[in-house]
Amino acid sequence: MKRIPEPEELMDEADQALAYAQADFSASNELFIQLFEQLYAGEFTGLALDLGCGPADIPVRFAWRYPQASIDALDGAQAMLDLARQAIENNGLEQRISLHCQYLPAPRLEKKYDALLSNSLLHHLNDPQDLWQTIRNSAKPDATVLVMDLLRPESPQAVDALIAEYAGDAPEVLRRDFEASLYAAYTLDEIRGQLAVASLQGLTVSQISDRHLAVQGRLV
Repeated sequence: MKRIPEPEELMDEADQALAYAQADFSASNELFIQLFEQLYAGEFTGLALDLGCGPADIPVRFAWRYPQASIDALDGAQAMLDLARQAIENNGLEQRISLHCQYLPAPRLEKKYDALLSNSLLHHLNDPQDLWQTIRNSAKPDATVLVMDLLRPESPQAVDALIAEYAGDAPEVLRRDFEASLYAAYTLDEIRGQLAVASLQGLTVSQISDRHLAVQGRLV
């Protein structure tokens, strides 16, 4: 099935951002944390960068799982960051999670990071190199990378089936966004090609669920 890019707009309407924040993504977000646990042996105590943090559910989960870690969390939508700030304050994590309103490609950041994280951002980007080059430019040597995203289905019928199973009872705005995201997602082979262009050796790409893929590994 041919990829159909999403409209170039951020989830910056307050009601749209709130609907997303109130949706139950706990299963996929917890899967993200479990993947990092499998990828990183031991207790992570460094500095992580989360690209496309949304309402900050993953940075909050990451901070609770790794109590000595610090996280810089970036998102381009101020409405999302307003919700993220509430979540961080509610969890008492203001000293460990820093929010930044920034579009990709991010300019070279002053810091270098021990871990680069991203969940459900890649399919929003018409130029995937915006993500991969930001990761490459922001990583310390041997940094751990985990990017999780949707995997484009093989047919419109498969898209409809996933919407029915995972968003059948969701608000219309979320069903519409989920459909657009599935059509805009990349395939495993497309991402392998993107990594080759970005010279990101050491990363592997694999399907991890009926609708998700993961890019993970350590940079060499």
